[in-house]
Amino acid sequence: MGKMSRAESSWERLVNAALQRDRAGGGSGGGGPGQGSLMEYVPSSLANNRDIDAILRAADELQDEDPSIARILCEHAYSLAQNLDPNSEGRGVLQFKTGLMSVVKQKLAKREVGTIDRSQDIKRLQDFYRLYREKNNVDTLKEDEKQLRESGVFTKEMERKTLRRKRVFATLKVLGNVLEQVAKEIPDELKHVIDSDAAMSEDTIAYNIIPLDAPVTTNATTSFPEVQAAVAALKYFPGLPKLPADFPIPATRNADMLDFLHYIFGFQKDSVSNQREHIVLLLANEQSRLNIPEEREPKLDDAAVRKVFLKSLDNYIKWCDYLCIQPAWSNLETISEEKRLLFLSLYFLIWGEAANIRFLPECLCYIFHHMVREMDEILRQQVARPAESCMPVDSRGSDDGVSFLDHVIAPLYGVVSAEAFNNDNGRAPHSAWRNYDDFNEYFWSLHSFELGWPWRTSSSFFQKPIPRKKYDLQTGRATHRGKTSFVEHRTFLHLYHSFHRLWIFLAMMFQALAIIAFNKNDIYSRKTLREILSLGPTFVVMKFSESVLDVIMMYGAYSTTRRLAVSRIFSASSGLALLPSSYPSSMCMKALQEDSNPNSNSVTFKFYVILIAIYGGVQLFLSILMRFPTCHNIANKCDRWPVIRFFKWMRQERHYVGRGMYEKTSDFIKYLLFWLVVLSAKFSFAYFLQIEPLVGPTRMIVKQDNIQYSWHDLVSRNNYNALTVASLWAPVVAIYLLDIHIFYTIVSAFLGFLLGARDRLGEIRSLEAIHKQFEEFPGAFMKALHVPITNRTSDPSHRAADKNKVDAAHFAPFWNQIIKCLREEDYITDFEMDLLLMPKNSGRLQLVQWPLFLLSSKILLAKEIAAESNTQEEMIERIERDDYMKYAVEEVYHTLKLVLMETLEAEGRMWVERIYEDIQASIKDRKIHHDFQLNKLSLVITRVTALLGILKENETPEHAKGAIKALQDLYDVMRLDILTFNMRGQYETWNILTQAWNEGRLFTKLKWPKDPELKALVKRLYSLFTIKDSAAHVPRNLEARRRLQFFTNSLFMDVPPPKSVDKMLSFSVFTPYYSEVVLYSMAELTKRNEDGISILFYLQKIYPDEWKNFLARIGQDENALEGDLRNERDILELRFWASYRGQTLARTVRGMMYYRKALMLQSYLERKAGRDGESTPYGNDATDAEGFELSPEARAQADLKFTYVVTCQIYGRQKEDQKPEAADIALLMQRNEALRIAYIDVVDTPKEGKSHTEYYSKLVKADISGKDKEIYSIRLPGDPKLGEGKPENQNHAIVFTRGNAVQTIDMNQDNYFEEALKMRNLLEEFDPNRGHGIRPPTILGVREHVFTGSVSSLASFMSNQETSFVTLGQRVLAKPLKIRMHYGHPDVFDRVFHITRGGISKASRVINISEDIFAGFNSTLRQGNITHHEYIQVGKGRDVGLNQIALFEGKVAGGNGEQVLSRDVYRLGQLLDFFRMMSFYFTTVGFYFCTMLTVLTVYIFLYGRLYLALSGVGATIRERAILLDDTALSAALNAQFLFQIGVFTAVPMILGFILEQGFLQAIVSFTTMQFQLCTIFFTFSLGTRTHYFGRTILHGGARYQATGRGFVVKHIKFSENYRLYSRSHFIKAMEVILLLVVYLAYGNDEAGAVSYILLTVSSWFLVVSWLFAPYLFNPAGFEWQKVVEDFKEWTNWLFYRGGIGVKGGESWEAWWEEEISHIRTLSGRIVETILSLRFFIFQYGIVYKLNLQGSDTSIAVYGWSWAAFAMLIVLFKVFTFSQKMSVNFQLVLRFIQGVSLLMALAGIVVAIVLTSLSVTDIFASILAFIPTGWGILSIACAWKPVIKRLGMWKSVRSLARLFDAGMGMLIFLPVALCSWFPFVSTFQTRMMFNQAFSRGLEISLILAGNNPNSGL
Repeated sequence: MGKMSRAESSWERLVNAALQRDRAGGGSGGGGPGQGSLMEYVPSSLANNRDIDAILRAADELQDEDPSIARILCEHAYSLAQNLDPNSEGRGVLQFKTGLMSVVKQKLAKREVGTIDRSQDIKRLQDFYRLYREKNNVDTLKEDEKQLRESGVFTKEMERKTLRRKRVFATLKVLGNVLEQVAKEIPDELKHVIDSDAAMSEDTIAYNIIPLDAPVTTNATTSFPEVQAAVAALKYFPGLPKLPADFPIPATRNADMLDFLHYIFGFQKDSVSNQREHIVLLLANEQSRLNIPEEREPKLDDAAVRKVFLKSLDNYIKWCDYLCIQPAWSNLETISEEKRLLFLSLYFLIWGEAANIRFLPECLCYIFHHMVREMDEILRQQVARPAESCMPVDSRGSDDGVSFLDHVIAPLYGVVSAEAFNNDNGRAPHSAWRNYDDFNEYFWSLHSFELGWPWRTSSSFFQKPIPRKKYDLQTGRATHRGKTSFVEHRTFLHLYHSFHRLWIFLAMMFQALAIIAFNKNDIYSRKTLREILSLGPTFVVMKFSESVLDVIMMYGAYSTTRRLAVSRIFSASSGLALLPSSYPSSMCMKALQEDSNPNSNSVTFKFYVILIAIYGGVQLFLSILMRFPTCHNIANKCDRWPVIRFFKWMRQERHYVGRGMYEKTSDFIKYLLFWLVVLSAKFSFAYFLQIEPLVGPTRMIVKQDNIQYSWHDLVSRNNYNALTVASLWAPVVAIYLLDIHIFYTIVSAFLGFLLGARDRLGEIRSLEAIHKQFEEFPGAFMKALHVPITNRTSDPSHRAADKNKVDAAHFAPFWNQIIKCLREEDYITDFEMDLLLMPKNSGRLQLVQWPLFLLSSKILLAKEIAAESNTQEEMIERIERDDYMKYAVEEVYHTLKLVLMETLEAEGRMWVERIYEDIQASIKDRKIHHDFQLNKLSLVITRVTALLGILKENETPEHAKGAIKALQDLYDVMRLDILTFNMRGQYETWNILTQAWNEGRLFTKLKWPKDPELKALVKRLYSLFTIKDSAAHVPRNLEARRRLQFFTNSLFMDVPPPKSVDKMLSFSVFTPYYSEVVLYSMAELTKRNEDGISILFYLQKIYPDEWKNFLARIGQDENALEGDLRNERDILELRFWASYRGQTLARTVRGMMYYRKALMLQSYLERKAGRDGESTPYGNDATDAEGFELSPEARAQADLKFTYVVTCQIYGRQKEDQKPEAADIALLMQRNEALRIAYIDVVDTPKEGKSHTEYYSKLVKADISGKDKEIYSIRLPGDPKLGEGKPENQNHAIVFTRGNAVQTIDMNQDNYFEEALKMRNLLEEFDPNRGHGIRPPTILGVREHVFTGSVSSLASFMSNQETSFVTLGQRVLAKPLKIRMHYGHPDVFDRVFHITRGGISKASRVINISEDIFAGFNSTLRQGNITHHEYIQVGKGRDVGLNQIALFEGKVAGGNGEQVLSRDVYRLGQLLDFFRMMSFYFTTVGFYFCTMLTVLTVYIFLYGRLYLALSGVGATIRERAILLDDTALSAALNAQFLFQIGVFTAVPMILGFILEQGFLQAIVSFTTMQFQLCTIFFTFSLGTRTHYFGRTILHGGARYQATGRGFVVKHIKFSENYRLYSRSHFIKAMEVILLLVVYLAYGNDEAGAVSYILLTVSSWFLVVSWLFAPYLFNPAGFEWQKVVEDFKEWTNWLFYRGGIGVKGGESWEAWWEEEISHIRTLSGRIVETILSLRFFIFQYGIVYKLNLQGSDTSIAVYGWSWAAFAMLIVLFKVFTFSQKMSVNFQLVLRFIQGVSLLMALAGIVVAIVLTSLSVTDIFASILAFIPTGWGILSIACAWKPVIKRLGMWKSVRSLARLFDAGMGMLIFLPVALCSWFPFVSTFQTRMMFNQAFSRGLEISLILAGNNPNSGL
């Protein structure tokens, strides 16, 4: 049996193997079970690898028991592999075979005694088979388990026996199969036994949730009536033609309609099995919600079929309706149930095998439409035959057979992949290739029917593009088919194109406000009115420009776009051009001319007013009409009428998506009022503080003439000083365009605050509140999270007390499980857990028992009160002030009586009854103080405590004696010290007691408390008497407090009532994973960084209490070090402990599996209550949750309702390469039986002598041996990664998800058990009756908690910013604005809605880089509804270092830049109503545009000042004393910048803090953030977003950034920061410094220092933030030693030449080339050139300010400045002459350089002496030439190919290096200076890690590298 125990615990070995990472075992004999060589990874290119894998597993199992058998099995596995791939051509096959042979020869063969006689192998196998059966008692195994199962008690023993039986039968099955394959004949008796054993083996046929094809007895899912009904409904019905006899059907089931579809269309077997289970689960879950009574033979209800049918085919029905074609059925009502199921099955089979074509939902509709007709024809003929569409075209390929994938999907995939591979890895222009949307939108037109059926592959649709050549940037229109209905041109004009209504509105309002401001003294005159009516032409011109843009933007799609759409654009634009633009404009001019003629009768004016009134009236009437949903419905119903369709078509574009995006009238009024408030504030601000103050100065400037310019003026004469006016108005216009976002932010923040308060958020925000309100929790829990209990007692006198008791009994198991989870997660100590746990409340005690943390020390306090009180009334009044003290006293009083009555016998019981009766009588007579000596109560408590201390132990003779002694002492105390009243009243009783006492038999008989309930009561009583300390601070851990606060607070929020688990909606959780950390290894945890810090040490310091709790949990001393952990199990636990505190897959999986645990608990208790009834008012055993995780029914019910799929894209490759991630993922599967892993398997197989690569989408689970068990393997048409990686990863695996909903979870997220309890409530939000508007929700938004906020100050800024958006921001977006999108995880999707409409994300390359938000766009465009719910939360990790944060923000900003170009944003901007459109704009792309405009405003303002300073206009105007209020105005503008930068981000955050933390705590939190320099961080982020957003729109280059999710405590090198921020921040900050310095030098001569500071303080703040934030927030950024090392490293990097293959991190040259590589297009080069021209203004202005030129303003002065610049360039070239070329004449070169330097210096000295050139002039010249040089450099970089051809590239590179060196030094010097002072480093450390300090982080030790942890 010793060997058998080893076999039983093989899963332990697998855990250890995963732990050790390698399989090197040191067991005796050298071939122990730890040796994993037998279970090598079997290459997937071996088609039969499942069988080989099983054989090797069995060999590994048996190698110790019988090496001969293991050897036979391995040799058989080898022969199978040899037969499958004789030439070892498949990938990894040769290595596998070699390894296997090596195992056989070196390990197994050596262990066999004597010579190996292979002729006896068959006999050995047969004998071993019999022996193995006997050894394992096979015949009794199943019987034993059956008896245990029938007992109804779920234990670990039963689990162990089941596992053992499965493992034994699996091994027997392998042995039987091998025997059948190698033996020619098997004895009949043995053959019969083998067949019998094979029938009993379970899990040999892999299944996912329901074992439809496998004979399984331990899985209870098949016993549910709804599952049986769904399976029966899919059976073969009489209308289906008979299948051929040789068609394989598993013996465990009959043929069904999916088998029929499988046969005729050639779907893949595993795909059919997958969809069979999918459809069964959909139908079963729908059936379970219908409340159908159970029948003997369950039957699927028509309503369930109808609902699933309509939901699944809703998109197809709408598509047919849109195209005005007849669906595949003539009448929906007359279709039979069987036909509906057949259609449903066909649709899901098509979808399940469509691979990348799933992104084209309307293409799937087209395929379905034709395949149904094809199927109908086969049904009509009543002959089962393969469909023509799925057969080879020519007869020669008939051996290819019928295949849906090869003949329907593959042609589509071929053309989609050809286009995708032609996009040059995303670098090609979007207009040059067709993306997923282009292909899908082709099917929005009847033209798509030209493709025919089967596919007419000669159609131009299937035309593949000619592969693009490298550097070919032409769109190549001749070589590819054009776009379908939209072209994503890369231009900022998209912002106007998509949101033209907003820009027209803002422009017209600005014009109107300006007209009013300029005519404010004459506001009601006719002239003012006529000027206001000039808005008409403005509107027409802007509308015309929109129409022109429509035409321009369609360039690239003309060849394929429907002629109708193009004609609409041309007709609309030409109509606008010819009629409205000229007519109203001319009428307006005439009207204004009439105004100057006093005798005019103004006929034209009146006619113009009437024209505008008619147009405006019609537009207003239509707008109001469309606000009513009824009108929308009528219009939609009339859609088929040509006239209606024509008018709608002329008014706006008509597409399949974007129709009917209207909201309920009440919802419209709500967001209308919101925007009226915002717009009122915005326009009031604009008028009174921006426009009106500029009216006077503008008028005066316009009137000025003869202004003396200090430079050679070219453009400012005779144009009313237009440039001066522009420099004054430009910042105002910029702020006018962006400040609407500020007002939106402020108003939405206040509204979000009010909505949150209304929703009762933040009511429980402290531990004190939990204590105070705990008694309300059970009732609130029953109302919110528990299914209603019908069987309540009806006796009115007991109703309240009984209800509280019942509520507490039902609440207790859930609360206790929450507390146990907190302990398992190491947030609380064992003692805290004991205090927090709640008694079952299901026993005989009549009152509610509360947790000990509420009652601790209350008895001792009550004792003091009793002793101090003079009267009974005073005592009762003081005790009742504290509810929990009252409860503690009552509980002790009643429990003590119960315990003593149960323990004592005869006279003892009489004594207890007597005492209690006397106490009751005294209380009734109000003389308790008279009858009892309460001041001696402590004596009683001491004796009772002693008694309870003995009774809580197990019974022994010594304990019995001690208990009797304690009782006698208690009797003595009561008799002699406590009782003072006259005993004569009860003389007989006391006489009996005295007699018994005297005879020594009073307490001699004790009935020791053995009943678990009674024992629990004794322990609890003992605790109540002995816990002296208050538990007011329990739990102490901040995270535990936060979670309990949020959970208890949510009980009082508006939560939908839950359905029982069997009736709830089913759901999946879906997590994409690539190659991130799964589980930290010990090597990773203990590896030190350059500062001597390991991850583990860091975690121990930042979570000290959790580390101690962990050590206590694994039974170690709290001072133990990780080096003390020797047990492998403890080491594994340590790895998990650390991983659960990082952003790892292990943490995510643990969190998500809480859903299953919660469902099992809920289901278990509901089934128990339903089965037992409530026999007593307190539920009795119905609330006992013991063993719920082992209940087969609870597990099965949870599996029917919940599925968790992690799609690990490259798991197959990781297994093949034996990566640690693969072992860790396998370990996660072993620990979580319901976890499923989907991955893409790449199989190289030899085909016709060539290697052929095939791709499979696979789903695996852990088998009984802990190895992967393949469930489904679905072949794909090719490489699935055609677009963005993450959505493609999601798409391939989404076929394996199940249920009505799917929650998308990223792998940096976490979940909590208490939140998982609320999931079924959340799913009820999908109910259309929940009042979420005119349509039921399609995406449920879920609140997030950012758990990384405590790591550092940066992490807390990010956390607070994120929390503000995901709570307050999204709350307002969802209601009232009705424009919330999907911003990422963890939203819950209506799964069926989305999988039939393109999936849960979009995947086109680059354009869909922010793939998540496109799911929200798609959902909204397809008439979805997105809501937001805050009673449930999910944890989320965020980036914690500045570089991580910058990369993340850059990725998001770049993604938003791509969104600007997208068709989704265009259609939403065009088709939403005006106010929803504004909400949409300002919360998506508008936010980033306004951010960019904020930064641009600083530039506009400063360049305006630069113009005034350098041109001399500013000085002239000041001399003429015109702009007296100019300074005040500028200060107002400047305050606006600060307002934008600071308050803009602060208001929502402050209000969020106040709501959820309380006012005082909010002030403290916000002040702390200010001291931690949060404003610098947010200003820095402003630059990040601006740079990446602007650059993406101009040049592209957005890409997914892997930011890394580790713990950032290491110092970032100066050069790394420089590389990352040089172009995004440093260059721009330097430009601002130049502007500020020039303005200080030339534009502020008389205004004074105060004026300059007021004007420029925010600009200087911006500069400091952008230049020094990376160093302020860099750990050890100001430590001298680090700074010195950084400087050396930076100079090495700067001067390293680089070369081929050198990366940017190693060489400045390589980095510089990378930085300019984004400029690739001609338009990009032109734009860069135009933008760079601004740098030449400095030289032009400064050169005329030199003393040298005096008052000369001729152009020659400027020319001479260029001559000087050219001389400088020559000098620079002399000194940077190539060393390689100068090897032969070093001395000559050095001589020339010396002479040149001397001549230059001499020239300067002579010029100073002989001319009026001054030293200040030299500095001014440097100031002028620096920007000129940078401008030339920028232009040269933009035209790199041209410069290279001219041979000047090396010179440009040298100049660029000089600039980077200079800029680096300017930044480095202040950092180095600060590093001289040690206190700067100390301050920075405290600033960065302040929160971690408060939790005991010894960061000073960490950063100094003084690691005290010797165990590392």
